[in-house]
Amino acid sequence: MNILKNSNDKPRILLVEDNPGDIRLTQEALKESNLDIHLDVVSDGEQAVDFLTHKGKYADAVRPSIILLDLNLPKKNGIEVLREIKFNDVLKKIPVIVLTTSDADHDISKAYGLHANCYILKPVDFDDFAKVIKLVEVYWFNTVKLPND
Repeated sequence: MNILKNSNDKPRILLVEDNPGDIRLTQEALKESNLDIHLDVVSDGEQAVDFLTHKGKYADAVRPSIILLDLNLPKKNGIEVLREIKFNDVLKKIPVIVLTTSDADHDISKAYGLHANCYILKPVDFDDFAKVIKLVEVYWFNTVKLPND
């Protein structure tokens, strides 16, 4: 199975988030997007790693263009997931955007120390949240050139 993003494929985001409200906010914000973006959602750190490594029910998962990663996750926290992604030769090129409520200096430092591509604090207001998702979309899908491998 070819898991690499084909240039004709629509952009894909893997959202790693356990809060149903934040999942809905992300889905709604992306619906307002000018891009046709495919959103995959997993709700804990173990599912994220299984998705990315094609284990179990995720055997046919398609590699995402970017990952939106919450830090406060069940089973395996976001820092552990980030570590697994960035120390895996196949996965480490996928941009990881930490999108979390934690503004703790140690979380920010750990995330960047593990090569997170950026660290964004989650706004609580829908309009502000939608603006952040729009900025992510514009930057990562209209400005940045992403790798195809």
